[in-house]
Amino acid sequence: MTTSASSAAYGIEEPTAPPPGTAPGEGRAAIQGRSPWYLAWRRLRQDRVAMISLVVMVLIILMAVFAPVTAALTGHPVNEQYRDIGLTPEGLPTPPSRTFLLGTDDLGRDILVRIAYGARISLLVGVVATAMTVVIGVIVGLAAGYLGGAVDTILARLIDVILSVPFLLVAIALVSVVGPSLLVTVLVIGFFSWASVARIVRGQVLSLREREFIEAARSLGASDSRIMFVDVMPNVLAPVIVYASLLVPVVIVVEATLSFLGLGLPPPTADWGGMISSAQNYYTTAWWFVFFPGAALLITTLAFNLFGDGVRDAFNPRDDLLREE
Repeated sequence: MTTSASSAAYGIEEPTAPPPGTAPGEGRAAIQGRSPWYLAWRRLRQDRVAMISLVVMVLIILMAVFAPVTAALTGHPVNEQYRDIGLTPEGLPTPPSRTFLLGTDDLGRDILVRIAYGARISLLVGVVATAMTVVIGVIVGLAAGYLGGAVDTILARLIDVILSVPFLLVAIALVSVVGPSLLVTVLVIGFFSWASVARIVRGQVLSLREREFIEAARSLGASDSRIMFVDVMPNVLAPVIVYASLLVPVVIVVEATLSFLGLGLPPPTADWGGMISSAQNYYTTAWWFVFFPGAALLITTLAFNLFGDGVRDAFNPRDDLLREE
């Protein structure tokens, strides 16, 4: 691997040779450093797949935000049942047409409008549950990795316990007691997902807590809480952001799975998992009923996954450098 390739990968601009007749020291471009965040963003912008995925994500977000506009343009409220024009004489969903662009479901409701409203649920659960996961995981990981000793032992065992619990069984038991709701879905997913983030953060903190800048902060009398959240936490945000970008699609799939099993939001709330569950008896007679909600879920999770891969590569340029050697 050449020096120029390594410098380009890490964002260091090498000095250029001065033109003939130029005095020494003149006409040279100064070596400029770039922050890791700027370098990551520059590498991410050069990833075409990640940028296309970002555009798709933005379109999905806009579809969710403007779901009421979609309902207004079509003239079909999200839960309105059109049993006269939305169902065939045999009681089956009607196929895509000018009236219903993506067809109707088993109750004569507009699938396009329900997919738009379902995007709201999926994105809301994905973002809120991921944020909850990251906040809890970072706090626990920081405390375990920095404080060490008995605190680390207790928290590490707690992480192992959480990771070993079959959360679907717990979700079924919890829903049977308190009933299905959006809050229960977010709490279940968030509570059983933070342990992975905490394990990642703990490993990063263990390698940072003996570094020179941490020793300097201790010698200046900084408190443990200040060192953890001011000096250590900024240095572990990069892997946390990478993991969070890959966790969002996982959370969306988990939410759809819970809804498919009847553990998510109660009907008539528009939800992709619930729509797929309702369509499983119609896949031979009304393919659009299962295809379009499934396609929406697939496209959303694929876009988030590909963008997450791009974020991971942007923060880890060494993988590309090793492939070039």
